[in-house]
Amino acid sequence: MQIHNEGEAITRIFQSLRKLRGQPRGYDEQTRDVGPTRRLLFEHKLLDQPREYAVVTGSKGKGSTTVITAKLLQHLGHRVGLITSPHLVSWRERIRVNGRCISEPDLCRILSDLLPEIDAIEAGLHEHQYFSPQGIFLGIALRWFDEQKVTAAVLEVGRGGRFDDIAVVPNHLSLFTPIMLEHPEYMGPTVERIAWHKAGIIKPYSYAYSVPQTPAVMEVLQREAEAVGAEFSWIAPKDMGEYRGATSNGQRIAMGRYGEVTLSLMGRYQIENATLAVIGAGNMHGRLQGVSHGAPEYVQRIRAGLADVVWPGRCQKMQDRPLVYVDGAINAESAVLLVESVREALRPPVVSIIGVPADKDYAGVYRGLAGVSEGMILTETPRNPSLHWLTPDKALAAAREHHQDVQYMGSLTEAVDQAKARVGQDGTVLIIGTQSIVAESMALWGQSFEVI
Repeated sequence: MQIHNEGEAITRIFQSLRKLRGQPRGYDEQTRDVGPTRRLLFEHKLLDQPREYAVVTGSKGKGSTTVITAKLLQHLGHRVGLITSPHLVSWRERIRVNGRCISEPDLCRILSDLLPEIDAIEAGLHEHQYFSPQGIFLGIALRWFDEQKVTAAVLEVGRGGRFDDIAVVPNHLSLFTPIMLEHPEYMGPTVERIAWHKAGIIKPYSYAYSVPQTPAVMEVLQREAEAVGAEFSWIAPKDMGEYRGATSNGQRIAMGRYGEVTLSLMGRYQIENATLAVIGAGNMHGRLQGVSHGAPEYVQRIRAGLADVVWPGRCQKMQDRPLVYVDGAINAESAVLLVESVREALRPPVVSIIGVPADKDYAGVYRGLAGVSEGMILTETPRNPSLHWLTPDKALAAAREHHQDVQYMGSLTEAVDQAKARVGQDGTVLIIGTQSIVAESMALWGQSFEVI
């Protein structure tokens, strides 16, 4: 079979998973199987090229940490492969080399080449098994990385870690962003169980670094590292970068030996991600050829990399009049962090547009935005058919527990038009919600992300 365009490619990649649509799902350890991915990578020798890998997991900030780490390695002189998820506009955004996403012809060509083996693997699966789309994406990415002479790759886990296809790579480095209770229906009902899933990315005799975690999470990570002979370290709060002030499109941070640096991302939560990324990039760079860690040039390259990061839709300013920010906040904590990140820049009146699915902490987001909002507009998007939204009546009732001036509009376009009319040229519109809301916002503003 020959694949001709991105639409055909995505349809084929999800073919195996679609046959299970509507079937009940259990925990990941019962339903996810990386065996098909391992076989595909083995048959095509996709792990034979010598390459440094870092795998990043956590409950929030893992995408940002992945992108920042990759950008730092690029500035240190390496050719860097990147896998992230989800995407905003094109599925091709999930696979990049030095910030440039894989082209449509390359995606189609490589998938067409891998399809005979994919077909053979799928033919041998029983009715309740499937070939993970993420595993196929990984195979495509690794083939492209080989062609592009990638020397270092930074890969973001999709969900969990222990049973995630991304974790089949031989990573010498594991990075952990904050871990909290998430996806309990797939990973278990306790934060300790979530941490156990994520700790599965640690390989024998490797390195692992974590931001500060709760004692329960830290104990799980430490125990896993000890069990496989890995070296585990966590960043003490005193070693974390410190906020020094806002810039027009980012922030200034004090970062130890690097001095006061500019990070081209606005969210205060990015300080934690950037600190972890600097440590991770340094660890990987130590196993690659290049400028010495102790050289002044190394410091300058790290500083330049932090100032050059692009990660769309994460507390991103879209325009100035009216002021519009977009962020992917889906729980109370992320909503509070968003408000903290932009509070100094807000110009009244402020209207918040919120699109949070029914299985996320919509009430926490409503509560977190209520205090800075003159009005709130609730909305949804059909962009991702797998998302489930509250009915308008239920959404309005939940939001009115925290704010009286609440409306519901069926599309983001209508919501944006209404919010702009209310705030005029001098006010602020905050667009907050799931990544599909962020993606639709990017489309409304005509954003493209071929290169980041």
